[in-house]
Amino acid sequence: MFWRMIRGALFRQKGKMLMIAFTIALGASLSTSMLNTMLGVGDKVNRELKAYGANINVLPKEASLLDDIYGMEEKKSTVQKYLKEDELGNIKTIFWAYNIVDYTPYFNVWVDVNNEVIDTKMVGTWFDNHMDLPTGEQIDTGMIRLKNWWEVQGEWLSDSDEDSVMLGAVFATRNAFNLGDELEIKTDNMTRKLKVKGIFNSGSDEDQYIFVPLKVAQDFANKKNVVNRIEVSALTTPDNDLARKAAKNPLSLTIKEWEVWYCTAYVSAICYQIQEVMTDSVAKPIRQVAESEGDILNKTTLLMVLITVLSLIGSALGISNLVTAGVMERSAEIGLQKAVGASNGKIIGTILTEIILTGIAGGIAGYFVGLGLTQIIGYKVFGSAIAPAPMVIPIVVILILLITILGSIPSIKYLLKLNPTEVLHGR
Repeated sequence: MFWRMIRGALFRQKGKMLMIAFTIALGASLSTSMLNTMLGVGDKVNRELKAYGANINVLPKEASLLDDIYGMEEKKSTVQKYLKEDELGNIKTIFWAYNIVDYTPYFNVWVDVNNEVIDTKMVGTWFDNHMDLPTGEQIDTGMIRLKNWWEVQGEWLSDSDEDSVMLGAVFATRNAFNLGDELEIKTDNMTRKLKVKGIFNSGSDEDQYIFVPLKVAQDFANKKNVVNRIEVSALTTPDNDLARKAAKNPLSLTIKEWEVWYCTAYVSAICYQIQEVMTDSVAKPIRQVAESEGDILNKTTLLMVLITVLSLIGSALGISNLVTAGVMERSAEIGLQKAVGASNGKIIGTILTEIILTGIAGGIAGYFVGLGLTQIIGYKVFGSAIAPAPMVIPIVVILILLITILGSIPSIKYLLKLNPTEVLHGR
């Protein structure tokens, strides 16, 4: 009898029930798309931000970290400390190896260009270096990927271009050098002529330097298997209290805190693990970059949560109006039920069952529409698909039930106040 009444009520109010289902479907689709995007967007946002540079700087322990991090030039007479070039592959063997997107080493040497009075900093680096890792994997890394926002006239160098050089825009303009010019570069160890293959504009102090393949710079300095520093671009998790505590002193963590910190992609955890595999190294986050990434990710997440909440509030208000209108239209029917002995609880149960069944139908449709919206967002914004998160399903189910019940509260209040005598007498 109960289910017959439910079925009859649903068919008698097809229009309103379809509107309720549509309203719930809208809320469910927006919630599904925002939640899936929020849960799957972290790495994608980080990868987009990685296009704008490294977020970790690795230097020798005894080097002047302050000078290097803040871009102050070392002097020619400074005693140099180095990292080992043959340990660079170890960076891709740490626990968070797959979060290391790119990295490249730098070796600095001061050179005389065309017999200038003031020496110029020559920076040796990888441009597009192929590496066979100790794990058996292979990786291509270097400046072309790490600094892909640079504006380059001419061409990027390759690591085999031992007779070519790239000039910073400031240095080239100051000395009136152009593409194709030949420069005589000398140090105490050797003199060599290099051809200008590219001129770059980085918007930083690097525009005052000249860049060559790593081996060329090492040859000018008569050094082998050494680098001054390494820039690393890594996907990281925004810092929280645990990460900040660990950054100050990892030894202050409890065993449980240590396990959570070490196994989470905090920038401090990745820095610590890099130090473990690089001899006598200090890895420090480039704070302006790392903190900006965390802030952008947090604000993106907050925006999606707000959109989800607002869409659910809108759905609840729409359901409230539709259900209340439906109950008012059925006031005579409900009054008759009360008159023949039906309790408020049974009548409320009947109404809620109708609404929840309608909500389930709308929620299922909305969920699949939401999956489609998620993929549209993924391809339009990030250029790739966003995998559906299984945990979104129970969250959406709970949210649908919640907004359905909340939207039904005004109609339940009206139902409780309904006097069968007045209704049946047309008052």
